[in-house]
Amino acid sequence: MADATALRSKSFEWVDPLAIAHQVVGMSGLEYLHAVRDGTAAWPPMGVLMNFELAEAERGRVVITCTPGEEHYNPLGIVHGGLLCTLLDTVIGCATHTTLERGTGYTSIELKVSYLRPVTLETGPLTGTGTVTKDGRRVVFAEGTVTDDDGNLVATASSSLLVLSPR
Repeated sequence: MADATALRSKSFEWVDPLAIAHQVVGMSGLEYLHAVRDGTAAWPPMGVLMNFELAEAERGRVVITCTPGEEHYNPLGIVHGGLLCTLLDTVIGCATHTTLERGTGYTSIELKVSYLRPVTLETGPLTGTGTVTKDGRRVVFAEGTVTDDDGNLVATASSSLLVLSPR
């Protein structure tokens, strides 16, 4: 059996989040996500830390992939539900962001997550899809799904998000 105390490490690099925020303010949500997809804008540090990659972005819909690693495991030997929750919150938030004009922000009001299957390294890459179900000037409603590499549904979420007026 492998030595359970053998330390592992992971390092990552990110762009200053305040620099990203200044860049985002000058773009609509969809423009920003297209810039991330095209490599002309930085992905936020949380996305880098969690191994998220933007795959698709269109008005009201976003797809992000995530490859879980050992660093995402909990003491039970499965991927921590927090990774799935963060992926769902991210795709739902980004889907909402695609509907917002330049300078407009958002924040989650509530998020309800349902975990349907355990995730391990053998599960393979995950795909999170966020979709706006009802657009609004003050509150947006959206939902998200996470599927494994075989297309099995592993988690779902629904959320409401507050639209923040331009500053």
